[in-house]
Amino acid sequence: MNDQILKEAIMPYHSWLECIRGCDQRHSIFDVIYRCEKCGGLLDVEHDIEALKQRSAEEWKDLFDQRIRTTLWPYGSGVWGKKEWVCPQVDNENVVSMYEGHTNCFWAERLGREIGLSDLWVKLSGNSHTGSFKDLGMTVLVSVVRQMINDGMPIRAVACASTGDTSAALAAYGAAADIPTVVLLPKGKVSTAQLIQPIANGALVLALDTDFDGCMALVKQITNDPTIYLANSMNALRMEGQKTVAFEIVQQFDWEVPDWIVIPVGNLGNVSALGKGFLMMKELGLIDRLPRIACAQAARANPLYLSYLTGFEEFKPVEAQETLASAIQIGNPVSYERAVKTLSAFNGIVDQATEDELANAAARADRTGMYSCPHTGVALAVLFKMIDRGDIRADDRVIVISTAHGLKFTDFKVGYHEETLDDVVARHRNPPIELPADYDAVQRAIDDAIR
Repeated sequence: MNDQILKEAIMPYHSWLECIRGCDQRHSIFDVIYRCEKCGGLLDVEHDIEALKQRSAEEWKDLFDQRIRTTLWPYGSGVWGKKEWVCPQVDNENVVSMYEGHTNCFWAERLGREIGLSDLWVKLSGNSHTGSFKDLGMTVLVSVVRQMINDGMPIRAVACASTGDTSAALAAYGAAADIPTVVLLPKGKVSTAQLIQPIANGALVLALDTDFDGCMALVKQITNDPTIYLANSMNALRMEGQKTVAFEIVQQFDWEVPDWIVIPVGNLGNVSALGKGFLMMKELGLIDRLPRIACAQAARANPLYLSYLTGFEEFKPVEAQETLASAIQIGNPVSYERAVKTLSAFNGIVDQATEDELANAAARADRTGMYSCPHTGVALAVLFKMIDRGDIRADDRVIVISTAHGLKFTDFKVGYHEETLDDVVARHRNPPIELPADYDAVQRAIDDAIR
């Protein structure tokens, strides 16, 4: 492959920060700012679409297809292979990448057959460096911070509040970039696997006697100091990486758009990013329609669902209760306003799943070859409800977004099969059978189980 072909689209494209409410102020992506100075609204990254339109949709498709898994830095990354659409101003030498992205879209053929869907797919976004989709956003944010530091800005550290996955991604990318990271976690509410990741990567881990929303309130205060940079999803840079999930889904189906995407949501940056990706492809002519989006919440942390029931006329933060889907145990989501805009544009719906529903949905999927995290269980449980209601047709192409790897939630899996999870009746339990080391006993067990 001619390296010049892969690089030729790198032109003076531009992006900037702009208020999501339409205020007329713009800011550099290198400014330390997270909200509009005029109205207090969140910011989004906007791109010079007219400049991007100088290349045709077919030319962009061809370029992006050629870059898949190239060794030419940094275009082999699923994020940086779309650099012009994500973060064109970062110099390649400042990119901090683990070659994230390019995750498998798994054809859930057996599960689909069981529930009456022939075209069911699961986007395994957790098959990433730190085991979650958060890597996609963190590569962009940390790369921008690295450029800011190298350009002389006095940033001492990058900080986040987290329910687990954000902290793991920030710590790993910060370690790779040699940038100190500070992590605020709710004490006792993060899985062991998630907790040990930032510890192992050298982050300053502060386990606080509060929930995620309490950690988020504190990290906002801490990052009022401009030398400590905020890495949570209220920072628009995160969504620029996360929107590439939309690009990958369509690219993996030869640039065809699915009918439905079902995504588990907590702080609501992920669905906002997903929408950004699809809208950008449509504006640039790579697709001619949008999918419908279903947001799935845990019933114990369901502020978006409750707002949806009012037609988004009302929004009230809730006190999130303890849920097995710990990464979305969030009662006051930062990106609510962004998410409502996305759902309006995509004719979206919102539903919820109980602890029993999410645990059994994950276990049912596992019995067909997956290894689903509890958050994917929330999305699957909502999918099952949508099929039962007739929202989804038998011939629809449906993509479920799996946000994290099941191995990060081993305690959840063990608890399910040992029947120790509160409020869960384990309908797909499969405990080991303890036997003496005796041929006849083993043979009887096999004959009883396999007819």
